Amino acid sequence: MSSIDEAVSRQKEQLDRHTREIVQWHFGDDTGSQFWLEKKASFDFDPLKDVKCFDDLKKFPLFEDEWLRGGPMRRWVPQPYQDKPIYVFETGGTTGIPKSRVVVEDHWIDYEMFSDTLPDEFFPRGANWLMLGPSGPRRLRLAVEHLAQYRGGISFCVDLDPRWVVKLLKKGRIDEAKEYSAHVIDQAMTILSANNEIQCMFTTPKLLEALAMRLMDEGSSIEEAGIKGIFCGGTEFTQQWNRFACEELLGPNVYMTPTYGNTLMG
Repeated sequence: MSSIDEAVSRQKEQLDRHTREIVQWHFGDDTGSQFWLEKKASFDFDPLKDVKCFDDLKKFPLFEDEWLRGGPMRRWVPQPYQDKPIYVFETGGTTGIPKSRVVVEDHWIDYEMFSDTLPDEFFPRGANWLMLGPSGPRRLRLAVEHLAQYRGGISFCVDLDPRWVVKLLKKGRIDEAKEYSAHVIDQAMTILSANNEIQCMFTTPKLLEALAMRLMDEGSSIEEAGIKGIFCGGTEFTQQWNRFACEELLGPNVYMTPTYGNTLMG
């Protein structure tokens, strides 16, 4: 067996072992959540006995994201975590009751791991952050705040309700939506002008573009505002926009790390 084949075999064994551990946890009588223990009774197989490798996950039916609408939320919490503080993060709720994601600590763990990927040259340790993104029941606000604190800084947040923007757009009230966007950028401009020593920022593609254009209109730029590193995320990224942002909005001295995600996928 070649070294490559051996490496593949080891990784497969590790994946299969991890699969068994996760399935045993979520369907174990002493560890599983109410939702999965009840769901187990509807399966035509026993996850505890019949899932022995990653490929066996095909035995499960498709997960229906409609299950994520409404409560009770604690039905998703594994039994050993029932006494821990629980966070609930929501989607936009544009099609009725929002889909929810129940979290204990993973938003902290994820962003501590993400921190290791950020170059200190552009995301200095101890630097303060601007959180130019959604507030309210969103994972991002708490996660970015934790990221800033984990790196030794302070997070300054705008107040943004994306659900209101969606309502305005659905009703064709385009001018009001633009006014609300300007209101959010006004908040960001105030934070940047308040001597908060901000060098890092989280934002979305549309808000980054709006902030950059506002700064340009006032004879300034992202770089001149003191921003060195930008963590930009959402589901609106394209290769073309990423290139446009780097070449036209930011310039060579501002670093941007693009990420793709939403409330449910992280």
